[in-house]
Amino acid sequence: MNFLQQADQAAKKAEELPELKDSGVLIWEQLAGWYNSFITLLPNLGIAIIVLIAAYFISKYVDKGVRKLMGNKTQASVKRLAGKAIAIIVVLGGIFIAMSVLNLNNAVQGIIAGAGISGLVIGLALQGSLSNIISGIVLSFRKQVKVGDWVETTDYSGEVMEIQLDKFIMKQADNNMVIIPNKTIIDNPLKNWTLTPRMRITLNCGVGYESDLEAVKSLAVKTIDGMFKQQGNEEVEFYYNEFGDSSINFMLRFWVNAKKAKEKHIALSDAVIGLKKAFDQEGINIPFPIRTLQFDNQLQLQKEGPTDKAE
Repeated sequence: MNFLQQADQAAKKAEELPELKDSGVLIWEQLAGWYNSFITLLPNLGIAIIVLIAAYFISKYVDKGVRKLMGNKTQASVKRLAGKAIAIIVVLGGIFIAMSVLNLNNAVQGIIAGAGISGLVIGLALQGSLSNIISGIVLSFRKQVKVGDWVETTDYSGEVMEIQLDKFIMKQADNNMVIIPNKTIIDNPLKNWTLTPRMRITLNCGVGYESDLEAVKSLAVKTIDGMFKQQGNEEVEFYYNEFGDSSINFMLRFWVNAKKAKEKHIALSDAVIGLKKAFDQEGINIPFPIRTLQFDNQLQLQKEGPTDKAE
């Protein structure tokens, strides 16, 4: 005896009880309709399950393929995000196809409409976080900044340790870590020391007023040029710039191989040592601050001899 015969018998019994006739018939007719629909859609259900399984495994391969395709030029966090995002799209596509096979088009349209509204609400609630994430994606594709560069931005300078989806991590010269939101990096100027292999350094110094200024200039240029070879159109530049309180001050500018602030400081230190040695050998004075006190009224000290006072 099949399900339909049982439903007919139940309907005949329900006729014997008038008060249960209507409700019983409706229930069994509904169950019978569901059963018939299930039997009819059983092949489609099998196809839908196969589609879901295929979408799952395809998403795995797509995830790996996207990460491999993006290569080593993109940050690891962005590769993970891109791979997962495309994998999720593949799985969602499989779900929608499976629901279409099961003739659930109305449900698919409802889900899409609900997802659109939900996405709008979530986007407004997480506006700041999403802005940082988008900025992180943009930074990851920028050729002007990458991990290992020495950069300076928003009053911070240091080596780029990691560019994550929501934050920019730098290690300063004092070994402290600085975490900056990606949106701040995008919205503010960023100085990247590593982009150029050559750096111009400025050295300020002064010599005594008794010095031969032409000889000082020639010696300083010769010394620095011998220590740091200038390339192409580069040259050691020497300019006197002011009459100081106790010295005539000048400025030296020259080029060195440097990509980080530490290399700049090393070159500047070597230049100071070399210039001081050269000046000492030629007897050129680098004076320290001197103050001369002048008294317009001369002080007179009167010496009085001993006097005898009678008491």
